[in-house]
Amino acid sequence: MKIKPVSEKNLWQNFFDKNCLHSFLHSWQWGEFQQSLGYPIIRLGLYNNKNQLEAICLVIKIKSKRGSFLFIPHGPIINKNLTSNINHLKKIFKKILEFLKKTAEKEKYSFIRIAPILEDKEEYQKIFTNLGFKIAPIYMHAETTWELPLLNKTDEGLLSQMRKTTRYLIKKAIRDGVIIEKTTDPKALKIFYKLYQETAKREKFTPFSFEFIKKEFEAFSKSKNVMIFLAKISPSNFNQFQQVSTSFNYLAASIIIFTKAAAFYHQGASIHTKIPATYLLQWEAIKEAKSRGCQIYNFWGIYDEKRKDRTPKSWQGLTLFKTGFSGQIRRFLLTQDYTISKKYYLTFFWEKFLMWKRIR
Repeated sequence: MKIKPVSEKNLWQNFFDKNCLHSFLHSWQWGEFQQSLGYPIIRLGLYNNKNQLEAICLVIKIKSKRGSFLFIPHGPIINKNLTSNINHLKKIFKKILEFLKKTAEKEKYSFIRIAPILEDKEEYQKIFTNLGFKIAPIYMHAETTWELPLLNKTDEGLLSQMRKTTRYLIKKAIRDGVIIEKTTDPKALKIFYKLYQETAKREKFTPFSFEFIKKEFEAFSKSKNVMIFLAKISPSNFNQFQQVSTSFNYLAASIIIFTKAAAFYHQGASIHTKIPATYLLQWEAIKEAKSRGCQIYNFWGIYDEKRKDRTPKSWQGLTLFKTGFSGQIRRFLLTQDYTISKKYYLTFFWEKFLMWKRIR
């Protein structure tokens, strides 16, 4: 088995499209986005003795106040026909670790972090444990997600599977005169961000910067794999709703990222109102995903009672909202760390504290 850098976009993206259903964090565009933020990246390909590509691995080089480390986000992506072969998976992860250890030692990174895309199964965890990994004190990306299967489903079929309340609120939003706009115009990012700041203030979380949101949008817009959804009240209905703030022309917004196989509800925002605009907005995003031929609509991270030491309690309300659309839970292996130097433990205890604050 050999590891070689991958510089051909089509080679990388074709492999990703065929073998990754549950995340977008190993797409070519995510690598481009990380570079735009100032993080160097490595794109690796793992080839067998017949020179056939068996896995791709995006490595992000992170040097920050919390520590310096090599990070693999929701990856590596392995040929889906090989994921049941535990012995072969061991060889793949051992080869990746050997490569990254040399890079980390040479370039003075204190640890290696992997957020695996593998299901949370004991046999997969043993691969990492036997290689010397330990569970990371904090997650970088969602470890538990909520997915709605779309294949061979009609609109009526999808609606019938939803929680009764969710179905009612979608219809109520229509009666209330909510209009959903879909756009790829970057000017709409300012509308989204105004709502996003309001959401952060209300829910008491630290928002991403406008520059972060803008660069993420730009990375995926090049391949037409991102869309902004905006919800507003029709002019004829606006005046009768006193609870809608006159400083906001829009009630809710979301940024949906698409891959060939799935759609991802990645960024969302709304103002506090009794008008259920967010429900209709999600329904329109689901229908857009279905029209693109997506196999699943991914609502991204949710609160997980089985992992309450790693998912914030503040997610419980949002989780109730997401699960109301029907679907199924997906648990990935917890984020894994491999220690390179003793400096790692400074990061470990700091992140342990951050995680404690996050889940309160």
